[in-house]
Amino acid sequence: MRGVTEENGMYLTSEKVAVLGAAGAIGSNLVQTLLASGTAHQIALYDPFATGLEGTAEEIWHCGFADPRITWTTDVAEALAGARFIISSGGAPRKDGMTREDLLRGNCEIAKELGENIKRYAPQAEFVVVIFNPADITGLTVLVHSGLQPGRVSTLAALDSTRLQTALAQHFGVLPEAVTGCATYGGHGEKMAVFKGGIAVAGTALTAVLAGAAVNGRALDATEWAAIVEHVRDGGARIIKLRGRSSFQSPSQQSIFMLRGYLGQPYSLPCGAYLDRDPWHHVMMAMPTTFGPQGLEWTAPTGDAADLAALQDSYQHVAALRDQVIGMGLLPPLADWGKVNPHLG
Repeated sequence: MRGVTEENGMYLTSEKVAVLGAAGAIGSNLVQTLLASGTAHQIALYDPFATGLEGTAEEIWHCGFADPRITWTTDVAEALAGARFIISSGGAPRKDGMTREDLLRGNCEIAKELGENIKRYAPQAEFVVVIFNPADITGLTVLVHSGLQPGRVSTLAALDSTRLQTALAQHFGVLPEAVTGCATYGGHGEKMAVFKGGIAVAGTALTAVLAGAAVNGRALDATEWAAIVEHVRDGGARIIKLRGRSSFQSPSQQSIFMLRGYLGQPYSLPCGAYLDRDPWHHVMMAMPTTFGPQGLEWTAPTGDAADLAALQDSYQHVAALRDQVIGMGLLPPLADWGKVNPHLG
């Protein structure tokens, strides 16, 4: 498996993992999950908020993990130097009433700087996960400016699929693991494409349920399915209303399990991937993905006409956001991407 060493058999890798935004709720949960899941123990914590960062480090040590090789710094160069893996939650969080796109300019400025810092201090990075919203665009911005190969940079996209699984499990009164095949593709936002093909509830295809079959004594009609789709698209905003802050436990968990996927462990949920072949070009969106020698590899999803139309609509939305960022000067014109990152030429 990629990254596994004999130096410490308790962890999948002893390579350095840089966690950016480590003073925040997502960042501190990332560090804890890296250790608790046995994924990594050589972890560099970065955040400009020095006292909060030191507090994160102190509390992680207090957890009593075996062999935690934790460092913390407010110097991004120090944090990134020698890092093989980078996970960044270092953008501004969403607040109540905001969409992910409301964060566009400020977080893309952060993403541009992150990409430039990766190019400068961590050109050897093998896998980068970008969490902060709007993730499709911030991840794309990091990739363009990082100089890394497309398969080396990804974005957290699994939450939409796990939210779909949760909503269906709650509707039918079954355990989440009884709902299989949940996947959303395209943008991570209100325009995400929620695919119904491939989903089964307790072994019964969702398409059969929508045609009249019942599961656990419960039916699901087209109106109820449409409500579930909207519930999933609004999942992040709902957490903000319920908890008074944006999600932090679920993005931390899924980001670390993406890294575990890179390290050879099973991971079947969609990831954000760079697309540059027909019919989608110069965007990063959630797609069916696997891990290979060049990092993340993607394939086109299959679905019915409505699913594919929703995906195309989502692509147009993401492309429009990308063009806004180009207009802001935070991404170069498409024709110049290869000058900034030769892997995109």
